[in-house]
Amino acid sequence: MSKTVLFELGVEELPARFIDDALNQLESKTEAWFKDARIPFGEIKGFATPRRLAVQITDVADKQPDLEEEAKGPAKKIALDDDGQWTKAAIGFSKGQGKDVEDIYFKEIKGTEYVHVTKFIEGEATEKLLEEFRSVFLSLNFPKNMRWADYELRYARPIRWMVALYGNQVIPFQIENVSTYRTTKGHRFLGSEIELQNADEYEDALNKQSVIGSVNKRKQLIREQLDTMQQDKGWKLIIDEDLLNEVTHLVEYPTAFSGAFNEEFLDLPEEALVTSMKEHQRYFPVRSHEGELLPFFVGVRNGNDHHIENVARGNEKVLKARLKDAQFFYEEDQKGTIDEKLTKLERMVYQEELGTLADKVNRIVAISGKLSEWLELDEKEQQLTKRAAEICKFDLVTQMVDEFTELQGVMGEKYARLFGEEEAVAVAINEHYMPRQANGELPQSTIGAIVSIADKLDTIVGSISIGIIPTGSQDPYGLRRQALGILQTLEEKGWDLSVEKLIELVHHFYQELDLPTRSKEEISSDLQEFFRVRAAYLLRGDGIDPDVVEAVLVNGIGRYSTTKDKAQVLVAKRTDETFKPVQEALGRVMKLAEKTEDTNVDPNLFENETESKLYEVYQTTVPAYRDALEQDKPAEALDALSSLASPIHEFFDHTMVMAENEKVKQNRLSLLNVISMNVREFADLTAIEWKQQF
Repeated sequence: MSKTVLFELGVEELPARFIDDALNQLESKTEAWFKDARIPFGEIKGFATPRRLAVQITDVADKQPDLEEEAKGPAKKIALDDDGQWTKAAIGFSKGQGKDVEDIYFKEIKGTEYVHVTKFIEGEATEKLLEEFRSVFLSLNFPKNMRWADYELRYARPIRWMVALYGNQVIPFQIENVSTYRTTKGHRFLGSEIELQNADEYEDALNKQSVIGSVNKRKQLIREQLDTMQQDKGWKLIIDEDLLNEVTHLVEYPTAFSGAFNEEFLDLPEEALVTSMKEHQRYFPVRSHEGELLPFFVGVRNGNDHHIENVARGNEKVLKARLKDAQFFYEEDQKGTIDEKLTKLERMVYQEELGTLADKVNRIVAISGKLSEWLELDEKEQQLTKRAAEICKFDLVTQMVDEFTELQGVMGEKYARLFGEEEAVAVAINEHYMPRQANGELPQSTIGAIVSIADKLDTIVGSISIGIIPTGSQDPYGLRRQALGILQTLEEKGWDLSVEKLIELVHHFYQELDLPTRSKEEISSDLQEFFRVRAAYLLRGDGIDPDVVEAVLVNGIGRYSTTKDKAQVLVAKRTDETFKPVQEALGRVMKLAEKTEDTNVDPNLFENETESKLYEVYQTTVPAYRDALEQDKPAEALDALSSLASPIHEFFDHTMVMAENEKVKQNRLSLLNVISMNVREFADLTAIEWKQQF
């Protein structure tokens, strides 16, 4: 007979950002636990609020299914002695399986007979097995844990109650001083304790005590309330999905309300207003249907609509105070000059071993200047780039950014305009922080992109130089994200800059500045590998198979956009049947070329026509091949290499590479090696798992 099982973990309020991942973990680990325990079940339904994580499992069988297993033992020749009697090996095997030698039979496997027994394993009762479910609660991982009282357990928040029911029976287990029972808690202010009679009534019982346990239902209710408010008031709410998700995890019983603020605050930069409302107060800003920001906001209360007007007035007072601060900061920040603000960077430590923010800015200026030269910017653009680099961090000393750190760069752009800087410089200050998150917006202007790359390169090279290298989930300086931003920006711009050249440039600046670093070789190796791993990550994300990724990165990244194009060409070729002869020819050359490092080819040592012909085709092919590579036309480059396939096959058909004459042998290997080196510059074709169908 099947029953419903319920497990609920009651805690002090969880941070909203913990909840989605915790619930996903609980659902997936519950499924894995039931499968590992061999307990048949129907559906798993998860619930989560700030005060609880729960799973309800339907149609849970009352016992494990019985098993009849066949166990394999030693070979017959080991199980029987010369007299046909059972050996100790056979007797020990049967006892170990809970059987007797009379139960043994033989089965042939690949021509050899082995001892076997069939054993019956009776399924255990589900009720008893469920007591071990506590391990699932204890296995949940959180971004940050804490200890409380004198307990050893570290958890996201203190555990206050637990519910564990199998049908109408309590499943007994304990974590620290909390034991399971059938009592859960309703809304902190609107509800009361609930004694559940059975596991099936969980969601309805919560609803009656003003708790909407389903995350999706709670989110949908908030969305419906917001939509109703928009229609009733003629507004257009800025419904950010991340904010909606966060608000959903802050409440157990949501009720939307609206408030207003003084129109004078609309003179503040819109970003400051929106940030104050969204990031600090968790409000939804309001626009007109024409897109104009209006002096209203919408919040979500954790409760019902009783005295909702008082709630709105209280929130208006809180927002007014925050906007007053922003107004003051905005006015104060406009006093003085940008150059006066830059002097304050000299007193702000960027990183203890890497100096102040002023030191970092100086490095950004130097790197940006070199990039401007390489990209052959005209004199005016170089001047603008230098100015943008010089003042790219000035807004970090403003009171507005100090209060609203999310606005770094945004306020820099606005203040730069107010202080009379060129438009291109103002835009670049904001853009140099892009992309701000994974797959975020990239800098669009040339100047913004240059300063962005310079800033990120400085951060990465500086950090890795002093041994700050991301490990596992630890990446406090966001180096992985910044490396991805560099690669994505280079691809977007299509600039003819190799990643290795950029790394070497910045590494050289650090050596000239005599900043504390590890050995040059060690740092260079770490930097190359760090960027290679990030490039591989991006390529795989674009659907490139891992073996192709490794093949095109064998010699480093080079120009990232070209490397990506090479990978896409090879992905298409790997299933192209007409490419098989080319792949076989070039692959065979590369494997044989591993036997020498010599590249000196002497045509006078050729002994047959196929050698001469291959060398001749090679000499005429390489210029076209290299020209195609330099013009970033990998498909044409590979087509040029393909012309070598036929003479290569003829060469192998009529030529013994490993000739008895040592000079002839080395000359032939050298010929293959010079061809291989050119092929390898495209990719290591031997690393690819070809998938042509024949």
